[in-house]
Amino acid sequence: MSCSKCFFCFLTFVCTVSFLCFIEEFLSHICSNLIRQDVEFCIIFSIFAGHSYSLVKNNCLNVMENQRPLILVSNDDGVISKGISELIKFLRPLGEIVVMAPDAPRSGSACSLTVTEPIHYQLLRKDVGLTVYKCSGTPTDCVKLAIHTVLDRKPDLVVGGINHGDNSATNVHYSGTMGVVIEGCLKGIPSIGFSLCSHEPNANFEAAGPYVRAIARQVLERGLPPLICLNVNFPDSKDLKGVRICQQAKGQWTNEWENFAHRGDSHYFWLTGEFVDSDVDNEESDHWALANGYVAITPTTVDVTAYGFMDELKSWF
Repeated sequence: MSCSKCFFCFLTFVCTVSFLCFIEEFLSHICSNLIRQDVEFCIIFSIFAGHSYSLVKNNCLNVMENQRPLILVSNDDGVISKGISELIKFLRPLGEIVVMAPDAPRSGSACSLTVTEPIHYQLLRKDVGLTVYKCSGTPTDCVKLAIHTVLDRKPDLVVGGINHGDNSATNVHYSGTMGVVIEGCLKGIPSIGFSLCSHEPNANFEAAGPYVRAIARQVLERGLPPLICLNVNFPDSKDLKGVRICQQAKGQWTNEWENFAHRGDSHYFWLTGEFVDSDVDNEESDHWALANGYVAITPTTVDVTAYGFMDELKSWF
């Protein structure tokens, strides 16, 4: 009897150690050290208290998700675009991801809102650490709706992109991707927009991946000043030279409409055009950085007050 009890105790000890080693290896891939210790304690304590493994697992996964950073993701190319799929892949190691993105392309929607009709959203996918919704509204609608109706806590980070097409220079004013970012910024949440200088539906985003993770990690750790967000643009290249902190390039679009004859005397027009950089040799601009193979990070403010002109304007009246 004594030998049987000893053998049973030894077997229990071996099984417990093996189980803990499995838990350690599993959690090391998905959690920080602090979270891993908390979850290990939760699992061990609960199992010895007599709870089922499935119940313990579900409860502990909830603990993990609630402690990891919450990242809200949207875009203006639509929920099925490659750019947002790649962004999700790059960001998943950093936190819990919730996606609320337009159900169709909304490029050029800037900060527009849907005000003449109701909008709706639908759950598309729910996995551990990733929830995806599509929304019938604009990119800005998506952020507002997610924060006020879907999320149970304030996001630690709002990310827009990865946009198919660059949002450098004056493009920032038209961009629905940056509309996502500006809305997050107005809500007091650190926010970043990522864009690639390629409109190809199957563009290659791999070179951008390490930069996306590094920039997002820095913002999660350091935060951003109030009313300041980041506009990040990647050249369409596999060989990126590094990062440059830039100012917005000066310039404007020309030849913006292409005219096509229609039935009778009517015509229709497609938006097109060419961006003309008025300061092409300015090595501090985002346009120069992209043209020379660098990742361009432009700190962008949503306070559009022209403070430098205020005193002169006061003298007019």
